[in-house]
Amino acid sequence: MDRQPAVYILASRPRGTLYIGVTSNLIARAWMHRKDVVRGFTQQYSVHLLVYYEAHSTMYEAIAREKQLKKWRRAWKIQLIESMNPEWRDLYLELRA
Repeated sequence: MDRQPAVYILASRPRGTLYIGVTSNLIARAWMHRKDVVRGFTQQYSVHLLVYYEAHSTMYEAIAREKQLKKWRRAWKIQLIESMNPEWRDLYLELRA
């Protein structure tokens, strides 16, 4: 997963506050969120659990998907997360393994 465009969703807890982002290095970016390296929304609302991600072949595709997901209703986002991760596991731990 190193250096691969991806869109991701973080959560504060299962069905909690959600954050959608895009990156070219998912492991590094998830670590930054976990450690509150960058001030902002995820730090303020303790949104640290990586609960969903999609790899894309280009950054353009990842950004387009991020914009699409940000327009979705919350219920749709929860359904998307639960289709891949019904237990709301922290996928960061699996990516690092």
